[in-house]
Amino acid sequence: MTIQLTAQDIRDVMEQQKQQGYLLTTKLNILFVVNGALLTSLTISRLISYFSPFSIGEIIGFLVNFTLLINAFLPRQVAVSPNLEDHKFLERYLLLTPEEYQLKMMANQIATYNTNKQRLDDISQTLTYAAYVTWIIALILLLHMVSSYFVSGI
Repeated sequence: MTIQLTAQDIRDVMEQQKQQGYLLTTKLNILFVVNGALLTSLTISRLISYFSPFSIGEIIGFLVNFTLLINAFLPRQVAVSPNLEDHKFLERYLLLTPEEYQLKMMANQIATYNTNKQRLDDISQTLTYAAYVTWIIALILLLHMVSSYFVSGI
């Protein structure tokens, strides 16, 4: 009975991990759209075409940010348990008692969870950096617009 409850809890946690992956994908999409909007506003205002320290900061910011976003977007190997590509899977697991099998599967699922958690943590950290860079780009853009209207020669 305890093994069945534990197995269900592990499946629930892995489902939550999958939902976290979907949430990170949504955040990634939002950051791509926001950066596209910032780049569009720079293009429409023609501010990026004038050489200034602001333009250099904006270009560097966009390069860094799109690099971060692409890094978060790139596919990463997802761990799956049990690994059905392992040809000895049947040989090892069919000889086990049902309880031993469930315990082995729980151990595999815990290892899978930890591997996938590291992958999601890496994506989350990259998206956090991208969000900060997006905020900095927006600040530079705002300063660039304000300075172009109120300060001559920039």
